[in-house]
Amino acid sequence: MLKVKNLSKNFTMYIRGGVVIPGFAGVSFETSAGSLLALTGPSGTGKSSLLKCVYRTYLPSAGKILYTAKNGSTVDLAAAGDWEILSLRRGEIGYVSQFFRVMPRVSALETLIEPLTSRGVDHEEALDRARSMLSQAGLGKTLWNMYPSTFSGGEKQRLNILHAIITKPRLLLLDEPTASLDKGYKERIMEMILALKAEGAAMVGVFHDHDALRALSDRRYDLQKGGYCDVDEEELFST
Repeated sequence: MLKVKNLSKNFTMYIRGGVVIPGFAGVSFETSAGSLLALTGPSGTGKSSLLKCVYRTYLPSAGKILYTAKNGSTVDLAAAGDWEILSLRRGEIGYVSQFFRVMPRVSALETLIEPLTSRGVDHEEALDRARSMLSQAGLGKTLWNMYPSTFSGGEKQRLNILHAIITKPRLLLLDEPTASLDKGYKERIMEMILALKAEGAAMVGVFHDHDALRALSDRRYDLQKGGYCDVDEEELFST
């Protein structure tokens, strides 16, 4: 479903006289439906930047990101127009960032209902699905009509993940999804991610959480080594 070919990203610091800072270079990997590929490597090797290139928050400096869309067409996410990228984000590609930027005066329920109703889901069905997922993630009823800006870090992150998966994206990008969660809530979220994967979603994730990496991923690609590695290889734990 996703093939990354010889992808590179450099950052030009214009406020520092045009100094070029390398992000990552020559990355090639692929992942298929129902599979999660973990990106590993020490801090600074460009894992989060690579995910942002796939989501097109960043424009890559070189290479291709070939995504097989629901209609069977192949889209190069590195070169597609902005409107096409926005359409794919709305309908097919989900992204869990490390930081959840909440909308002011929008409740947790409304945060989850809107992505569904904007895709044509009936409001009552969207409401039922939102309530069910909030319960699954351990976000109690007292929080449903509260503003996420008042939530704790862990509560915000759980809502962040629910916002990304409630529409059941075909491709899900995960950047440290369990980093701020304690053991009990982490297990609930991992179960939800595994359920989505079992339904056929392709996933690419960045993890420093060793338990989550082992439980969720099928393969891993090490950016420092520039190739696939065994998921259980101990060297992946160096950060």
